[in-house]
Formats: sequence, structure tokens, C-alpha cells
Amino acid sequence: MKITKSKIIGLLALLVVVGVLAGAAVWQQSKPKPAAPVEATKVTGYLGGEKIGLFDDPQFAQLAAAQGLDVDYRKAGSLAMMDADRTGMDYLFPSSRAAVEYGKAKGVNAAKQDIVFNSPIVLYTHKAVVDGLVSGGLVSKDGETYHMDMAKAVDAMKNNKSWADVGYQAGYGQFRIDSTDPVQSNSGNEYAALVATVLNGGQPATVDSVNRDAATIKAIFAKSGWMETSSEDSFNQFLTLGVGSKPMMVGYESQILDLAVNQPNAYQQIKDDVVIVYPTPTVWSTHTLMALDDNGAKLLDVLKSSDVQKLAWERHGFRAANFAGTDPISRFGVPSAADQLTAVSELPNNDAMQAIIAALS
Repeated sequence: MKITKSKIIGLLALLVVVGVLAGAAVWQQSKPKPAAPVEATKVTGYLGGEKIGLFDDPQFAQLAAAQGLDVDYRKAGSLAMMDADRTGMDYLFPSSRAAVEYGKAKGVNAAKQDIVFNSPIVLYTHKAVVDGLVSGGLVSKDGETYHMDMAKAVDAMKNNKSWADVGYQAGYGQFRIDSTDPVQSNSGNEYAALVATVLNGGQPATVDSVNRDAATIKAIFAKSGWMETSSEDSFNQFLTLGVGSKPMMVGYESQILDLAVNQPNAYQQIKDDVVIVYPTPTVWSTHTLMALDDNGAKLLDVLKSSDVQKLAWERHGFRAANFAGTDPISRFGVPSAADQLTAVSELPNNDAMQAIIAALS
């Protein structure tokens, strides 16, 4: 049988194809197998409501996932979480060292803990109210920043002054500053400590001074009636109900900064009305993560990383513990926000804080 030139060419082509396929098969066999996807470790715990915006941020989730963590939370007041069921919980994230000390007194012991963020306690009010309080002498204005003289404010509440008495003629009833429940929530608790300190002549309150002033402290808080247990719920109620229901409230500076970045449309609706007023003095809220186990300790490391510290400042307004920020607070476009706080009081010691909680329970 005669083998033609075309048959020879076809046979060679077939051999080439077979060789290529065989080589490809060998190459595939020699390739290292891709690593199986690593399942993220679920980490859950109790979280103060003012930090939910950060924990819900997709960028935070990505940074945590890069370290092998899938972070979950349940919302709870800083003091309430110390009494809550901690079964299956890896961390507690209250908003102050005072809450941590309260937890220790309740037998809550962290395997590891550290301050992660800082945020000053501030007052939120409306433009009409603050203008009235400036005319009445309780509030002073420095540029676009407002400062409340807390000695004058506490004296006005102690003496049952009306809103009209302190300069806000349209206000109904007695002058008051609403807060969260001081027995369950940190912002209300730190406000109570500030009131107790003012009543003690500006020196951090003591057990003796709290016992002496307990009736006055209780009377001041009684003016507010029902109090929320979450700072975030309280802030949302303040924004929703308006000046007639909540003329002034205690909160964290970070709350309106977070709103300005993450809900710009909502902020545009209130930016010409809602203002920050800095109490003189104020107190720092030191957001402290308490790791209850190794998973909680891993979350603490993530939170203290420079990437998360930067994110917490730039998108959520927390003055971070180990990252000063690359730009001033003006980045948020909130005119009444202050770069520096010069009048800050120390919190009372744990025994005095316990006495305040007992007095208001």
C-alpha cells in the first residue's frame, strides 16, 4: 500500500496533537493543588449600639476576614452586658473603663482587654435651643463650636428652672438634659458621673459626696422620664422626634460624624438644625474591648490594627487609641465639631461609680 505525502502529514499532525494532550495532562498532574478555602472563625459578643455602624461596615468585615474572623454581635448597654448571659460569647465591647470596672465587681473577668477607641461625651441640641441658651448664659460660642457651662446647667436643674428661665422661650416645662438609662448604658452613666462631680465642686465625686447628693442626682434624672438603654436608639429618637420632644440629649461625638459620612442624605436634612454642644467639663468615653477567650483576643488585635483604627476615624468618627488621624475633624463637614477638647474631667473611682449606680437603680 502506497503511503502518500498527505497521509504522512496527517499522521504527523495526529502525533503532535497526541503529544500536546499528553504533555498537558502531565503538567496538570504536576501542578500543586489549590489550598482548600479556610473557613472563617465566628466571633460574637455584646456591643454598644454606637459602634454598630463600624461593625456593619463592609470594609471592617473585609479587614476581619483577612485575619480569618467572621465578626457578629448582639447590641447591649455597656452596663447591661455585664449582667447578660455570656454563654458562647467571645467578647464584651462596652464604652468605658467604668463599665469594665463595674463588670469586674460583678465577677466578669477578661482574658485580655485594652482601650480601642476614644470619644468625648457631648450634648446634642437644636439651633433654636442653643441660640436661646447662649442668650441665657448657659452656653458660650467659640466660632462655630458651642460649650455648655455644666456648673450653671446643673444649678439650673437643681433649682427647677424652666426652659424659658435659661433662655429658650419656646421650651415647654423644666430645663433638662435627656440621657440613656445610667444604670444600663454608659453615656447615661458617665453623664451621671459628670453631674455628681459638678455637685462636688468640680472634684471627682466620692462615695461620701454621692451619698450626700443622691437625692439631687435622682431628681435631675427624674426630669427625663423614660430613658433608652442604647445610645444609638436615643440618638435616633432625638433625630426623629424633634425639638418638642427632646430639646437636648447626651450622646457620643462620633454619632453625628458617623451619620455625616454614612448617611449623607439624612445628614443634609438636619445639618442646619442639629448642633454639638461640648460640656465644660466633659469626660472621655474609652471604648474597651474585653476578650473573654482566644477568639475575642484575635478580634482585639484586629481592632487595634492601623487599618481598622484609620477606618474607625475616617468613616465613623472615633478618635482612635493608636492612630491620631491624617486630617482634622473638619473632614466630616460638621461645623460645630471641635478639633481639641481642653476642659475634661476625670471619672470618679469605681467605688463612687458603684454608689452612683446604686443611687439611681
